[in-house]
Amino acid sequence: MTTLREVMDKLEAMGSEQTKSTFLRHGAKEPLFGVKVGDLKKLVKEVKANQQVARALYDTGNSDAMYLAGLTVDPRTADKDMLQRWVRAANWYMLAEYAVAWVAAESPHALELAEDWIRSPDEMTAVCGWSTYANYISITPDGRLDLRRIERLLGQIEATVHEERNRVRYAMNGFVIAVGVYAAPLHEKAKACADAIGSVKVDVGQTACKVPRASEYIRKAEERGKVGVKRKTCIC
Repeated sequence: MTTLREVMDKLEAMGSEQTKSTFLRHGAKEPLFGVKVGDLKKLVKEVKANQQVARALYDTGNSDAMYLAGLTVDPRTADKDMLQRWVRAANWYMLAEYAVAWVAAESPHALELAEDWIRSPDEMTAVCGWSTYANYISITPDGRLDLRRIERLLGQIEATVHEERNRVRYAMNGFVIAVGVYAAPLHEKAKACADAIGSVKVDVGQTACKVPRASEYIRKAEERGKVGVKRKTCIC
């Protein structure tokens, strides 16, 4: 059976100073080994088989291990206390927008936590809230979505996105894209919102990352006939 120590040793061996430096430029916090996401995925099947280890990885505080936990913890078993601990420990955007948001979005508590988190004064918690809701939309049948609430959130984004905190702007922009691509009944509303907000400026630090223009992203999905096509899972 795979132990936590064995997984941590494998992560350390997979790490590189080059990847670590890249992650640090993106906002990662120590400790971390600098493991490429593609290499992390090589451990997913092995770690998933031991959910105790999968959960323990997040509690190490090591960024690589925390991200791997997001790929391997069974979201159906995630309770609110665990997810609240996770979001408090998510100290940079890859953990907040991806690792924690994925698990939260597929958990039984997705909407409750998303609504709570988007109102948080803490930037990374708010980021996680918007990303959780966006991911939830991508995997949930339209008939189960609260379309009126989502439409109100589009209105909130249109009115406030350019004055929001840095990474919250990025997550809000992603929410508009998710609605436009995955929520067919609100496709036109999302397109109108995307046109209204235009280009969203985000400080991505010393990186080559760019913020996708929501209107263009939605249009390309429309051209490919992908509007309303749900994902089987948002954990990737």
